[in-house]
Amino acid sequence: MKKKIIVLIICIFLIGIFALGVFTAPTIITGYEMYKSAINDTNLEDAINQVRDDENYIELDKISDDYLELVLKSEDKRFHYHFGIDFIAIGRAMHNNLKAHSLVQGGSTITQQLAKNLYFSFDKKYERKIAEMFVAIDLEKMLTKDEILELYCNIAYFGEGCYGIKEAANYYYGVEPIELSTEQSYALVHTLKSPNNYNPNVYKPVAVHKFLSYDWAGGILSTAI
Repeated sequence: MKKKIIVLIICIFLIGIFALGVFTAPTIITGYEMYKSAINDTNLEDAINQVRDDENYIELDKISDDYLELVLKSEDKRFHYHFGIDFIAIGRAMHNNLKAHSLVQGGSTITQQLAKNLYFSFDKKYERKIAEMFVAIDLEKMLTKDEILELYCNIAYFGEGCYGIKEAANYYYGVEPIELSTEQSYALVHTLKSPNNYNPNVYKPVAVHKFLSYDWAGGILSTAI
């Protein structure tokens, strides 16, 4: 426990979060306790198997390449290069949160989002984000990147009761995930930002070429909390 907490505190300190006064030692300890409670209730292997046992679970090679490319660009462009936590994204999110005087961005990686969907509520609390980080580190140790991405695609919420890309593709477009067009893929990726407000039944997204040509360094599309 102490070793993990020390490593996490050092990493957060290095990107200036302590200087901003956002995370404190009690917050980190509370987050760690939240993490331990979650995995003690349901160990990580069992939580993963619960997702894989769903009748709508689909393997990565059965999902459109367009969708996979767009979801990585939108949600976690450094997915293949971090260990579950992207401190560049966290630093950018903290800067934007300070400007907005609100928690509008979280800098969460796909691994952290998977952790959240496996265990935690969607309340915008720093303790929950700390707990996510610990689960994310465990996930990265246990699984390959492809396995993490596959699980994420199968657990993400797309609005109107749709969990996972197969349910979403079937429900919104009447197609299998491998058949999704670029436009459909974009719409579903955009849905992830706010499933109740941006799903294809209630929101008409901007043209796909604007999405594809967007300045990714700006970070607006990486807003997972």
